[in-house]
This record gives sequence, C-alpha cells and structure tokens, in this order.
Amino acid sequence: MAVLGGWRKSIFYVIDSTIFPEISQDEYREYCINKKDVTECFPFDKTTLVFKVMGKMFALTGLENKVFCVNLKYNTEKSIELRANYKSVEPGWHMNKRMWNTVNFEHSELKNITLRDLIDHSYEEVVKSLPKQKQKELFNLS
Repeated sequence: MAVLGGWRKSIFYVIDSTIFPEISQDEYREYCINKKDVTECFPFDKTTLVFKVMGKMFALTGLENKVFCVNLKYNTEKSIELRANYKSVEPGWHMNKRMWNTVNFEHSELKNITLRDLIDHSYEEVVKSLPKQKQKELFNLS
C-alpha cells in the first residue's frame, strides 16, 4: 500500500470477489475537513485521526488499520437501524455504544448507503447537540 505524506494513497482490498470502497481514505479526509468549521487532530495517539465540528468529535479513523473503518455518531434509533440492516456496522469500538458505530466501508452491503451520507448524518447529529449559541455561530460562518 502506497504511503504519501503519512496518508495511504488508496485503500482497495478484495472482499468476496472484486469489491471496492466508494471512497479512499484521502477522499474521506477531504470530505470531512471541507465541512463547515471542521478541524482535524490526533488527540489519542499518532495514528487516530479525529474530525471535530466546533470542538466536538463527529468522525475518527485509525490511519494504520488494515481495513478502512470509521467511527461515526448517530442518534440511538439510527444506530439500531444501521446495525440491524448492515453487518458491517457495529457498536463503536472504544466508544459509547448507544450512539457511536464503527462502520467498515469495504463491505459490499454498503452500496445502498454512501459513506458521505453517513458522515453527513454524524456531523448533523453533533451540530444538533451543540448549544443554540454555537449552532447560531456555525450557521453564520461563511
């Protein structure tokens, strides 16, 4: 696997036949960091990349994991629904299992739901949980 500037250039594994994720780790990073008022950091160690909106975590991934998995936050109902419908969605590893899910994006079953949709939902859940003043600040950012 090629490494460029600490990032894996692409993540393509063969699973069951020839199935590829819809998004590379670089594209995942670009998508997250381009959302409104998002920062990235490594608060846990040198390999766990965390994305935050207004200081609150909404996505994280291990850069050195063999399989491209992302932890994302959802409301309890959405978490239950995703876990029931997709075996590649599991309770969040080292996270609050009620609201956090570890999502493996290298499974073919996720064709009906996109990584970007899942990231958007996590971002929106965190924004909804912000104090009203912070939400107002966020919406006023250009």
